[in-house]
Amino acid sequence: MRIDRLTPTKTILRELGKRLANVRKQQGLSQENLAAAAGVGVATLRRIEDGRDGKLGSWLRLLMALQMEDAVDGLVPEDFRSPLAEVKGRRRTKPQGDGFVWGDERP
Repeated sequence: MRIDRLTPTKTILRELGKRLANVRKQQGLSQENLAAAAGVGVATLRRIEDGRDGKLGSWLRLLMALQMEDAVDGLVPEDFRSPLAEVKGRRRTKPQGDGFVWGDERP
């Protein structure tokens, strides 16, 4: 499933929980092993995998325990650049010079 800006929060949590469970299983970890490595309760991990918990601190501990630092770093990039924001941030200046003005710039 692709997550986009229109995806409801509950749906995102369920999808991310499912993805987390898949990674955990691919790494051969039980819920008990991962919970212990991350320092969270097994019940917390179960809630997250079921899409019923969205506490960022728990997610971060789990992702770090799974050695997924890149995923954590990608949540909010350090150097986020938005071309649209850059264009909107530019200020237009009136040309200096011979006094010529366009018709819509006249007082």
